[in-house]
Order: sequence, then structure tokens, then C-alpha cells
Amino acid sequence: MSLRFARPRAAPAFAASPRRLLAALLFLLLPALASPAFADGPFEPLTIVSRSGRHTFQVEVMRDDAGRAQGLMFRRAMAPDRGMLFDFERNAPVAMWMKNTYLPLDMLFIRPNGTVARIAADTEPLSTRTIDSGEPVLGVLELNAGTAARLGLHPGDKVEHPLFRGR
Repeated sequence: MSLRFARPRAAPAFAASPRRLLAALLFLLLPALASPAFADGPFEPLTIVSRSGRHTFQVEVMRDDAGRAQGLMFRRAMAPDRGMLFDFERNAPVAMWMKNTYLPLDMLFIRPNGTVARIAADTEPLSTRTIDSGEPVLGVLELNAGTAARLGLHPGDKVEHPLFRGR
């Protein structure tokens, strides 16, 4: 039995092209970039009316179990004028946590009439400690940590969003 050794072949011409390598890499990364860890939007306007004035944000609204479970998990940044609103669909006590959430957040627990019931300020990233609403609420608004203090937000302030209209 004889062994034959193949000659090494030259690499295809496209392998050396940085432009093609970059295009292939982007093609492979696009699904990951579209995942909830990187995605944000679509946004809806939300305004908080407080003693210090009207404060407008653009928020993502989580209206189903999957969205509420994902929340802001795995995200590394959020613009100062952005937030996430959780619609719990009914007035009930809720508990949140920060598992897999890298951003420190302020959580505003909101009654069905749009008034803020409680503010949990500067929550601890990656913590599994539960953060209770303290009373039945319809929604929770998550903002970057420090926003509530910077804007002078307090329980009793009013949140204006279609979720809280007519309730």
C-alpha cells in the first residue's frame, strides 16, 4: 500500500480579502445583535409629572410574560431619556429582581391611576433579592439609577401613559 501526500493548495482568493471577512463576520453576528440583549424599541412616550416639572421619556413596554421575564437583562447601557415600562395587566402586588441585569436601576411602582406608589432607588445589578411593590400596582417603570433623585421624583407623582388612562 502506498501513501500519497497531497500538495497544499493555495487559499482561495476571497480568504485574504478583509472586506469579505468583515462582511462574513457581520452576517454571522447580526442574529446576536438583534437578540433581546442588544435590542431596544419600539418606543412609546411617557411623562412623569412631579413637583419639579414634567419629565419625558421614551419607553419600551413589556406587555406579555416573555417580555416581562426578559426585561432589561443582559443590556449594558440605556440612554438617559429611555426606560422600560412593565404592564402587569391587572392590579396586584408584584416583585422584581435584578438577575442578569447589569444596569443599576430606579424602579417606580405605579398604581392603576398612574400615581407612583413606591420608588426603589439604585437597585443592585445582578442581585436575586426581590424588590416588592409594597401594594398592588399595575405597572413598573425602570429608569437608569439616579434618575429619580436627579429629577426629584417621589411617591404620589403622576405617570402619564396610555396604560394608566381611564383607570
